[in-house]
Amino acid sequence: MEPDSATAAAYDGSAARSFSARLPDFPWDRLRDLKERAAAHPGGLVDLSVGTPVDPTPRVVQHALRDSSDSPGYPAVWGSPELREAIIGYLRRRCGSVPLTDEAVLPTVGSKELVASLPSQLGVGPGQTVLIPEIAYPTYAVGSLLAGAEYFASDSTVAVGPRDVPLVWLNSPGNPTGRVLPASHLRKVVSWARERGAVVAVDECYFECAWEVEPVSVLDAEVNGGSLDSIIAVHSLSKRSNMAGYRAAFVAGDPRLLAGLREVRRHSGLMVAGPVQQAMRVALDDDGHIEEQRDRYLERRSMLRHALERAGFRIDHSEGSLYLWATRAEPCMDTVSWLVERGILAAPGDFYGPLGASHVRVALTATDERVAAAATRLR
Repeated sequence: MEPDSATAAAYDGSAARSFSARLPDFPWDRLRDLKERAAAHPGGLVDLSVGTPVDPTPRVVQHALRDSSDSPGYPAVWGSPELREAIIGYLRRRCGSVPLTDEAVLPTVGSKELVASLPSQLGVGPGQTVLIPEIAYPTYAVGSLLAGAEYFASDSTVAVGPRDVPLVWLNSPGNPTGRVLPASHLRKVVSWARERGAVVAVDECYFECAWEVEPVSVLDAEVNGGSLDSIIAVHSLSKRSNMAGYRAAFVAGDPRLLAGLREVRRHSGLMVAGPVQQAMRVALDDDGHIEEQRDRYLERRSMLRHALERAGFRIDHSEGSLYLWATRAEPCMDTVSWLVERGILAAPGDFYGPLGASHVRVALTATDERVAAAATRLR
């Protein structure tokens, strides 16, 4: 029997290719050859191009995962009551959040999954535009394209014009720039979005990585006026707790929006594994390991910043997050090549938008020994 045209397309992969054609090239594929060149340095590669944690996952978290490994049943998409309580407790202690209930929190399978799928899960589609930061984590744009929508990169709501904007992304502390948005800016965007019936999603995954300016959460009454209406905050345990391999994150905000997300995710089977939920609960209840990790990053940040500045770089923003936003006032790929000659790999700024074309993003996520090696080579 001859397959119909739809089946044939599935067989030859043309449908998938057509869909993926909307997506940009995966940025890090551009660095393959450069990474090989940097690795040929006599002292080996110092990879400062990615934000992957390298320090051990806290023992208390490892033990929680191990102790709950007998997990034969399906976990709840909404998360266990104990996990929801831990999320609320953490946000109350660390983020100055308005009063939260169970209905206002939801665990997710890492934060990148959530960022990439949020427009679709909120019902954003063709003919609509997602507003993203001018210099931004690429997945905000990718999520818009996956939903069949467009995206518009601007830090000004005035520039939006007549576009139909159902979703606004903010990121503070920011990736790649490390910029921390003041409460006044967050408040202005939330007010603008509410007037237009839009949702404001704030990526706060680097909230515990602030060095020079104290970040303010969109969950704070100073920003939202005591109401969670139309707002979502995205948090991750990947960086603050060295749990990137666990795929552990959560969102908090408008109970009405989160109820809709729960239903979509129930139908999709997007549930955090049971043992990971237990590990999350323990990590969220323990603030001590956060401070220990902050101290590690502060030392690495100081060493790299001084070395880069001595080598003629200027550091812009970088008040928070796990990166230094550095420039030598030249095309970013020239800077990347200069660093590669010294066995150091950084991310080109144009990965994050045209306005990053003269910067590189230098990650703090390397071991003490590798960071010290980079500092020596920069001298």
